Amino acid sequence: MKTAFLFPGQGSQAQGMLSESADAVSQTFVEASEALGYDLWDLVQQGPLEQLNQTEFTQPALLTASIALWRLWAEAGGSADFVAGHSLGEYSALVASGVLTLKDAVCVVQKRGQLMQAAVPLGAGGMAAVMGLDDDKILIACRQATLEVESGSVQPANLNAPGQVVISGTQAALDRAIALCQTAGAKRAIALNVSAPFHSELMRPAADDLRATLDDVKFMPPTIDVVQNVLAEPCSDIDSIKSNLVTQLYSAVRWTESIQYLSEAGVTQVVECGPGKVLTGLNKRIERTMTAANLDSVASIAALRASQS
Repeated sequence: MKTAFLFPGQGSQAQGMLSESADAVSQTFVEASEALGYDLWDLVQQGPLEQLNQTEFTQPALLTASIALWRLWAEAGGSADFVAGHSLGEYSALVASGVLTLKDAVCVVQKRGQLMQAAVPLGAGGMAAVMGLDDDKILIACRQATLEVESGSVQPANLNAPGQVVISGTQAALDRAIALCQTAGAKRAIALNVSAPFHSELMRPAADDLRATLDDVKFMPPTIDVVQNVLAEPCSDIDSIKSNLVTQLYSAVRWTESIQYLSEAGVTQVVECGPGKVLTGLNKRIERTMTAANLDSVASIAALRASQS
């Protein structure tokens, strides 16, 4: 049986996540806190929630929680044939595969969060979820809105599952694209409560600064195949992995194709490793031939081991 571990992205965080006692959990948070210069565990458990939900804090918190669970799994003798992560989760996948150290990764994603937030003034852009409309029709709507709105742009940002796509761009173009998708027959097209238009062309300034940050970080060859967002397939070349992380900031997360790749590669079980069950829900819409499991707590280790026996 081939297994792929999937790491969640921003939005899966919750105050009090991973509150169970385990040495691997506490040690992982201590390691991350030392790198960041503040008590990450205290922030995750005690809040304030408003701070935890700020991008620059959310990203290292989710990454650390996901890696703590991965380490518990490894301690129990577990492994994986592939790893992948949704947006931010790709950094968790790279840590799990040994490409990045945890200390380097939490510092990089903290900087990534700062850069993403600073790239566009608050209120100048946004994101919207479009449900029940073919990807091609959503792309046509985005292109038409970009043409119609002066100095505006909007594009698909998260290709999450068939009939579930998130679009991103300048506010006026986004609003126009929402209207066009509704006219085209979308079941729902609604603005999301996010602070910036992630995975859009508006993130290019952040990408340039992220490239400089990544150039100061040591990358190692992956020990597990990492399916990257912009390729929807594995990449083993270190320079290409780094370049793909930069491109990811302003390009679509090709999640549907990534899951389809895993299925074609013979994966029969996917495990969402981290807080929440967002990716598990998406997987049910993409590829039902693969069984899905969750590693979201210390207690879930035993259930996951039983599912593989």
